[in-house]
Amino acid sequence: WLVFFRLEELQVLDIKFLYGCSKPTIVVLYQDNKDARHVKTYEVALKEKDFVEGPWSQNNLDNGADLLIPVPPPLCGVLIVGEETIVYCSANAFKAIPIRPSITKAYGRVDADGSRYLLGDHAGLLHLLVITHEKEKVTGLKIELLGETSIASTISYLDNAVVFIGSSYGDSQLIKLNLQPDAKGSYVEVLERFVNLGPIVDFCVVDLERQGQGQVVTCSGAYKDGSLRVVRNGIGINEQASVELQGIKGMWSLRSSTDDPFDTFLVVSFISETRILAMNLEDELEETEIEGFNSQVQTLFCHDAVYNQLVQVTSSSVRLVSSTSRELRNEWHAPSGYSVNVATANATQVLLATGGGHLVYLEIGDGTLTEVKHAQLEYEISCLDINPIGENSNYSHLAAVGMWTDISVRIFSLPELNLITKEQLGGEIIPRSVLLCSFEGTSYLLCALGDGHLLNFQVNMSNGELTDRKKVSLGTQPITLRTFSSKNTTHVFASSDRPTVIYSSNKKLLYSNVNLKEVGHMCPFNSAAFPDSLAIAKEGELTIGTIDDIQKLHIRTIPLGEHARRICHQEQSRTFAICCLKNQSSADESEMHFIRLLDDQTLECISTYPLDTFEYGCSILSCSFSDDTNVYYCVGTAYVLPEENEPTKGRILVFIVEDGKLQLIAEKETKGAVYSLNAFNGKLLAAINQKIQLYKWMLREDGSREIQTECGHHGHILALYVKTRGDFIVVGDLMKSISLLIYKHEEGAIEERARDYNANWMSAVEILDDDTYLGAENNFNLFTVRKNSEGATDEERGRLEVIGEYHLGEFVNRFRHGSLVMRLPDSEVGQIQTVIFGTVNGAIGVIASLPHDQYVFLEKLQSNLRKVIKGVGGLSHEQWRSFNNEKRTAEAKNFLDGDLIESFLDLSRGKMEEVSKGMGVSVEELCKRVEELTRLH
Repeated sequence: WLVFFRLEELQVLDIKFLYGCSKPTIVVLYQDNKDARHVKTYEVALKEKDFVEGPWSQNNLDNGADLLIPVPPPLCGVLIVGEETIVYCSANAFKAIPIRPSITKAYGRVDADGSRYLLGDHAGLLHLLVITHEKEKVTGLKIELLGETSIASTISYLDNAVVFIGSSYGDSQLIKLNLQPDAKGSYVEVLERFVNLGPIVDFCVVDLERQGQGQVVTCSGAYKDGSLRVVRNGIGINEQASVELQGIKGMWSLRSSTDDPFDTFLVVSFISETRILAMNLEDELEETEIEGFNSQVQTLFCHDAVYNQLVQVTSSSVRLVSSTSRELRNEWHAPSGYSVNVATANATQVLLATGGGHLVYLEIGDGTLTEVKHAQLEYEISCLDINPIGENSNYSHLAAVGMWTDISVRIFSLPELNLITKEQLGGEIIPRSVLLCSFEGTSYLLCALGDGHLLNFQVNMSNGELTDRKKVSLGTQPITLRTFSSKNTTHVFASSDRPTVIYSSNKKLLYSNVNLKEVGHMCPFNSAAFPDSLAIAKEGELTIGTIDDIQKLHIRTIPLGEHARRICHQEQSRTFAICCLKNQSSADESEMHFIRLLDDQTLECISTYPLDTFEYGCSILSCSFSDDTNVYYCVGTAYVLPEENEPTKGRILVFIVEDGKLQLIAEKETKGAVYSLNAFNGKLLAAINQKIQLYKWMLREDGSREIQTECGHHGHILALYVKTRGDFIVVGDLMKSISLLIYKHEEGAIEERARDYNANWMSAVEILDDDTYLGAENNFNLFTVRKNSEGATDEERGRLEVIGEYHLGEFVNRFRHGSLVMRLPDSEVGQIQTVIFGTVNGAIGVIASLPHDQYVFLEKLQSNLRKVIKGVGGLSHEQWRSFNNEKRTAEAKNFLDGDLIESFLDLSRGKMEEVSKGMGVSVEELCKRVEELTRLH
């Protein structure tokens, strides 16, 4: 039941209900036609469906007044917050206090009686406002500065002086208000930060580690909370110590006693010797000796054993050594004529293979090594594992064995060595590493092949059966598997040319690549000096490092204290250039704009070029020109003058990076704002207000360079976004959607070829392929248009046909080609092109161009999922994803919701089967197809 009332005030700034009135009463803050601000109250007369002038009003308030805070009983009334004063107003009281000039962005009530409020301003300063009163009579106001927080969009006082500061301009925070100030005079203590990438105004995709994997560097936040964020997929290793060592063949960490919480020794094996490293008193790795070990040969395997013992397996024997006295206690020798090829052990058991398919099982006692069982297999053995994943952490009832020749993995029972399960792996590549492990209470067998493929199976612990076989490609080289612990959870490290951490979330195995090039071997090294660390052997080097949190995306924040609006990377100079603005002190609110140069490894500012007063940096590009080997940064600017609606003047600046400094080489004045710059056939293409302008790079007689106009194209309202491909130019207009231009070399002219005649207010464009262009507009929709080269008439050829529409629900500021993941050429998704987008809310998304048959399959899957997954609050997914602007609504077409499709993997088995029935495709096949998709991002 809705009733509409009309207010006579035209420019309403805020409106709230008042507490404690006998009739529903609203208070209205408004501005009159002379720009003066007043407050009025109205009672709502429900019968007459009208407003009646209320009990009180207040004229001529602070010119910056724009926030009303109604005060609850017993005090009632309202607080009017301005830029220079705060007023308390009610039917019988008026109290005002002056404040330092500021714009209040958010408030939070502290007490139920409304006597104290927290106010957050545009500079991130947090104040406490107190209404002083005697019983129910307000006697005055007091305000006190508490300290600095993120710029608050919302403030929620929780309890016990703990407050949540929600910020849309920076990270949100959980803070504590202390009774005593800290050394800087602040009462604010930050307890926790919650990452927020918004608003992402611009970003670029770069491969800083040169590993074939993109990272996204965003211009995030605003004002003082502005920052750069480096977003990467995968896990980083933070190096603590390293030592040069060539030719490492294996590594194991050992403890000096069974109950020692930390590792002492690091055993490093080479082709003809074994070295033992340990931490000295200066926390340095230095060589030491374990007398009972044979250090003149390669070690095949090492492990801590029960009764303060260590076990070393070499090609000739198994040695049992005291970890306290370091002396040899027992030795098992390989039979004459045989040598040990592969071996594995845990605290009480040793399993090894000698040539000719012999499998030998030993048990470890106090000073004893007993050969319990020997089995003869028909083929050679390539890898072994007896990692205990049952009840007893020191003893395994299962052994996993990988075989040559028949390319199989087998499960044997211990101690009997009876064959329980045999799984043919298929293909011609032998298993190189097997591992029994447990994730989130589920037992798995991982089996790594010599070509970088990894198979995983679920293991039934009672009968050794293998089920739920899955195969993924992690790299191209052989993989070695090792478990390690991080935050008391077991994970698996797969060493290879694409090192990967395997972990489990929601009972699902996930793969996160590690940001290292090639890793030969890895073992956990949890020493007192470096707790929870890993020892990693890569080309010629042994590194001790800690590992990032095990999660998919990692975000590194580089606080700028100013607002970065454009960013560009230059590979040749290993730098980023950003256009940014700094707000000066809040009193005069002036802005200063800069071009800053940052080192692309440290992200420290190494050079700054200040722009003129009122000059804004609008666009930035790294490019080179015809007949010139240098690489330049080009910056497009606009003079934003307070009296002008649209800039009438701007500049194009061309810089070169020399000795880490920005040197201005050339500049060109323009008749408007340079909204976009593109490298175009060795020339420079600029979008200036309504015009697309092409410039060439000319050599003057004195050897200096200048920018010269070549040709242009008018006919846009504002050409804000431009992308190019070959001779084609795609323009996103302020209001006139997308148009396609072509540059004609012979005539030296730019002509319009086709356009979309819909009125879309664009926010970003991108070229997907020669004929298909992607756009985002200000009603949070995405759409694609296609060039109609085959059209029969000029009219048809001149129209860009809308082929895809989708409601994203986010305002996109930028598209860029690229990917956050390693693209493996042999995987099905390796060929799929992806575009990354960044939004005002801080979302980073991926748009993937799918082959037609895959699209049809996934569209069917999406419609089946819609039947099974109900939207929050019963809302229709189909309706939400419909293209929607002021003029029309249309069903989404040629776009699929990847998040919805991937949620299939989180469904219960029953729901999965429901979807599978609708599709006529097995659950396993659906899981495989959807998991492939997850590897796109």
